[in-house]
Amino acid sequence: MRTMLARRAVLGLGLGVISQIGAGAQAAPADAIAPVQGLNAGLLAIMRAGKAVPFARRFDTLAPAVDQALDLDAILQSAVGPRWAALAEADKAGLRAEFRRFSIASWVANFDSFNGEVFAVQPEPRALGDGALVVETQFGAPGGTPVRLSYVMRQGGARWRAADILAEGTISRVAVLRSDFRQVLTQG
Repeated sequence: MRTMLARRAVLGLGLGVISQIGAGAQAAPADAIAPVQGLNAGLLAIMRAGKAVPFARRFDTLAPAVDQALDLDAILQSAVGPRWAALAEADKAGLRAEFRRFSIASWVANFDSFNGEVFAVQPEPRALGDGALVVETQFGAPGGTPVRLSYVMRQGGARWRAADILAEGTISRVAVLRSDFRQVLTQG
């Protein structure tokens, strides 16, 4: 059950691609891992609070961790694709606000109870050739089959944030969103 919830949360969350770091930049693994650990802590907090705490309060609890761990602005732009450039600034601002609410609400809705689940973050990120790092995390209840979440982290300035999340190493949230948005945008 929790495995399905974790997968739904990843699929309900929007992620995308942000700018690459310079080829000569050296990655600081702890700096790339910290945002993922913060998100995991926020998720555990809202899970422990459960449905007894109003949705809006759990949303407000998780929002700062999502903002720190994920680059939702760039994610949205990547999901919309080339049509982003043609949108009016007012439309972009409205989409950003709604996308942020949707993304956070998806996590809150899917992580709404606690049954002893834990997050285990691998201490060393895996480097990708384009300057990104992959932070591997496993999530699950003791004795259950864990779900693997791979956070593709990119550095923007001095900050690392997730540019994509892969469920079980293969299901890219960016690709799912791009497919979903293509149909919506085609319909106007």
